[in-house]
Amino acid sequence: MSGTLNKVMLIGHLGDEVKMHYFEGGGSIGRFPIATNETYTNKQTGERVTNTDWHNIVVRNKAAEICEKYLSKGDKIYVEGRLKNRQWQGEDGNARYTTEVHVQDFTFLTTKKESMANAQSASQPSQPAQQKEPTKTVEPTISNEPEDDDDLPF
Repeated sequence: MSGTLNKVMLIGHLGDEVKMHYFEGGGSIGRFPIATNETYTNKQTGERVTNTDWHNIVVRNKAAEICEKYLSKGDKIYVEGRLKNRQWQGEDGNARYTTEVHVQDFTFLTTKKESMANAQSASQPSQPAQQKEPTKTVEPTISNEPEDDDDLPF
């Protein structure tokens, strides 16, 4: 294989609101954390264990403004992008490092407003099935681009 690949795909929940920073030239950047969970059953104790990983997400310009407008803490999102490592000097003078996901594509899976609407409809008396609106689920799109042929036997 002649090239390299740096691609990340995550589905998780926002851990905080989108924090925006605007630049003099008109550009902007939005940052927010998302949490992904891994759940398994401990074979020795039989209890369910959940591990949560936090990911630093970075979106730019128009995409950042869209995220700020429509996303809030707790919303579920699909993001696709590249891993970037960043280094800076902390207030104590020590070098600090972080790994970020620089987003190239995203899809809102659920929003807080949508979740609240579903909770309200669940608390109201049920209506006949014909009158209920179908729930909207958004799934990430899968690219059907042709794959490059190579000489690998697998």
